[in-house]
Amino acid sequence: MDFSADSSRFAGTGSYVEAAFERSHLRSLPKQTRDGLVSLANLIDVPAGGTLHREGDRTAHLQLVVSGLLRVYVTALDGRTLTVRYCRSGSILGAVSLFASPFSMPASVQAVTDAEMLSMSAPSVAQAAERDVALARALIDELSDRVMSFIAEIPGGAFATVRQRVARHLLDLATANQEGPDLVVTVSQQTLADAVGSVREVVVRALRELRADECIDTGHRGIVLLDPEQLSEEAYPRPGGTHVPDHRDPGR
Repeated sequence: MDFSADSSRFAGTGSYVEAAFERSHLRSLPKQTRDGLVSLANLIDVPAGGTLHREGDRTAHLQLVVSGLLRVYVTALDGRTLTVRYCRSGSILGAVSLFASPFSMPASVQAVTDAEMLSMSAPSVAQAAERDVALARALIDELSDRVMSFIAEIPGGAFATVRQRVARHLLDLATANQEGPDLVVTVSQQTLADAVGSVREVVVRALRELRADECIDTGHRGIVLLDPEQLSEEAYPRPGGTHVPDHRDPGR
């Protein structure tokens, strides 16, 4: 793998790709190594509601979320889905596929909002990791983070606040049958309270707070998710980090 190439072919988007790198476990890589990864990569757009990967896919991949929000979910035999991870700018997808043999996607990946991904050459990255200690360490850090995050979900799901549980359930309901950019949930307050293990009065207060923070709106259509990325931050808070603006919306 040639790590001498320059990333100038992404002129105009470079700063956003760089910001995503800085949020990821690849931030520790030397610039030459980063440029090498980018030189063999492609920027791909995934529309809201679109599926990036399906459960059972066997193709190795390594992708960095540049912008947008995606969810990773598993599907039960009766068609119900369970979200196991939300991916925002700086999230890496597919590190395990580089090393698992045989590999089969254990979950599906769907775009909640319009998303932009940096798709790197999985075979080239896997080969480079065998001789590049810094790259190998960055991938180990990513895989370790995934293991620890999934373990943390066990007590996290049990001890999350009502507001966090409401945010999670709204995202799950809205994305379960999503076909486009609109995210709307039609559910009664009592049903929502039953689903998150609380009482109606407490859930109403959580909804009021989320509405005041402009994460949701309520009306005749149901509960409209105005800012799913912020809602995912509520549901699955991460330490540190700042918002990476979407270069497709200069005024944001």
